[in-house]
Amino acid sequence: QVQLVESGGGLVQPGGSLRLSCAASGRYSMGWFRQAPGKEREFVAAISWSGVSPYYADSVKGRFTISRDNAKNTASLQMNSLKPEDTAVYYCAAGDLGPVLKGQNVYWGQGTQVTVSS
Repeated sequence: QVQLVESGGGLVQPGGSLRLSCAASGRYSMGWFRQAPGKEREFVAAISWSGVSPYYADSVKGRFTISRDNAKNTASLQMNSLKPEDTAVYYCAAGDLGPVLKGQNVYWGQGTQVTVSS
């Protein structure tokens, strides 16, 4: 059973930054999704197990950066220039790259709340 442990959520003012981390119990391609109240879960970013290919949703390009540390089996999401519309529960996902990009047939973390508000 793959375990994913997330950390780093919280409350931040608009324009601020947060860094999310996800520790996995093995080496997988990893990604982040988010779900705002009343909305469907949506893709945010993903990175292959090699770390060579990052992928981003258009809504976060230029503001968010996904990275990984394979020595620690962790993936991080650096979120800058945060907006109120970034408010959501953020979920870490792990698996093969194709499924991670789709958010299907992957392992999920427990979720961490990110709130952007003044």
